[in-house]
Amino acid sequence: MPEGHTVALHARRFASELGGRVLRASSPQGRFAGGAGLVDGRVLGGTEAHGKQLFLDVGDDRWLRVHLGLYGTWTFGEGPPPPPIGAVRLRLEADAGRGVWADLRGPTACEVVTTPEKHAVQARLGADPLRRDADVPTLLTRIERSRAPIGTILMDQTVVAGIGNVYRAESLFRARLSPFAEGRSIPRDDVEGLWADLRVLLRDGVRRERIVTTDAADRPRGRIRPEDAHYVYRRTGLPCRRCGTPVATREVAGRNLFWCPSCQA
Repeated sequence: MPEGHTVALHARRFASELGGRVLRASSPQGRFAGGAGLVDGRVLGGTEAHGKQLFLDVGDDRWLRVHLGLYGTWTFGEGPPPPPIGAVRLRLEADAGRGVWADLRGPTACEVVTTPEKHAVQARLGADPLRRDADVPTLLTRIERSRAPIGTILMDQTVVAGIGNVYRAESLFRARLSPFAEGRSIPRDDVEGLWADLRVLLRDGVRRERIVTTDAADRPRGRIRPEDAHYVYRRTGLPCRRCGTPVATREVAGRNLFWCPSCQA
């Protein structure tokens, strides 16, 4: 599932490549024909990411809301768009002399909403590490009052928006926090440190356009290979980069959680 940094990158790309241009919208698959009709012919205004939700301002108090979920993807291109391949839910095109297009496949949500409806969706979302308006005091209070394990809390988009399986595992390892510790048992200083590191990691993810969580001292020099980018994520049975203990895995909140039993005891 795309995490918060990916959705932020999508918002930036739409703003830079299709922003201010008249959109041609269609639904080759046919499942979003009505929504595409509401977008077709409109000028793309602002773009906004909140957690894993993307909002595109199409004017007249209307926004295109997209949540990719587990299987959704955006494909971008330039020039004449190719014939649709697969189940393309939505195709957006803008002609700026060279032509720019974006195809959406397999989203969990794709709808046109009003501004009040957009705000209602955002009101249900938690603090986003990439947003300046993140409600950190509420975040801290919710965690310190929760009996749920922190590994479950981080996947709750109503508490922290934009965190997925990779950032969950990696941020908890970097914080030396057991994923099974109840939120209420974690000192506030540690929760604040976890939040601060999430902000650093997601901003770095936007800058690199990929998730890299290992520090330079914990990986080989030179180009960062995919197998060197993470501490514990998808490293089941491999030695911890810090202590050598085999990385463990358990399903938590519907996804495989990776952690070091020694460093995160």
